[in-house]
Amino acid sequence: MKPRLYQKYIDSVVPELKADGTYQNVHQYPRIEKIVVNMGVSTTLEKGALEDASNDLTLITGRKPVLCRAKKSVSNFKLRAGQAIGCRVTLRREVMYEFFDRLVTAALPRIRDFRGISSKAFDGRGNYSLGISDQSIFPEIDLDKVKRTQGMDITIVTSAQTDDEARRLLKLMGMPFA
Repeated sequence: MKPRLYQKYIDSVVPELKADGTYQNVHQYPRIEKIVVNMGVSTTLEKGALEDASNDLTLITGRKPVLCRAKKSVSNFKLRAGQAIGCRVTLRREVMYEFFDRLVTAALPRIRDFRGISSKAFDGRGNYSLGISDQSIFPEIDLDKVKRTQGMDITIVTSAQTDDEARRLLKLMGMPFA
């Protein structure tokens, strides 16, 4: 069974993009290619902080995160080469659409005083990056078991060539821009 948001993409977004007449080929329609969720952990925190962030990311995405390690030593940050400094998950296909659906419908509206997200966070090539300061907005996280608040970065990679195409795609998919 296909995810609900994928069906929405096929049933309503693609015909709307087709109505423009700017695309000659079906394969030129912009689509979401992958979503990367990243949690960076401060090296000055206790050693269980990275494990807690990894467990939270596993609950949120349903996939086991990959540990990111430092490439160089930086003495000002008390950082050594090879030290684990964060974790990330790359989501594709069905899991990506399920996560995007939960992000748009359940998680983002739970942010206090939410008035929409910025429509200016595109990188110039059609990719959108979003920063969330607290992982507890996701309904999968049990608030009683949270030891420390942890932020995350979410990058939505699209096949759109320009920011305007990507903005239109995400708006049609239900992204709540301000």
